Amino acid sequence: MDKLGISTLLLRLVLGISFFIHGLVKFKDGIANIVGWFDSIGIFGFFAYAVATLELVGGIALILGIGTRVFSALFIVLMIGAIVKVKFAIGFLGTPEMAGYELDLAFLVIALFLAINGSKFLSIDEVLFK
Repeated sequence: MDKLGISTLLLRLVLGISFFIHGLVKFKDGIANIVGWFDSIGIFGFFAYAVATLELVGGIALILGIGTRVFSALFIVLMIGAIVKVKFAIGFLGTPEMAGYELDLAFLVIALFLAINGSKFLSIDEVLFK
């Protein structure tokens, strides 16, 4: 067994599950709340749908190993936006009211690794494009 392949699979699964859950919660708890929050911080509210959909669909895609590099690149853009627009001002660890950008940075680095290296072990892409 290839250690790098297994390690990369673990990163892909953790990132995929994490984004899937974040997207699911946005829809489950009421996307209208997220739309309103986006509007309140100066981002067009309709982007809430795009973000939640990317998290949901992209998370599933990473779990299955479909388009890992593409979805990882999109997650990089998403995390840079979250850090710059929302989290950077409150700091690395955040405040009692809001988390800092430590998790966003970790997600960004994992996504960057996957965008550069891909993840073929136990992926649908490997089966389809071998």
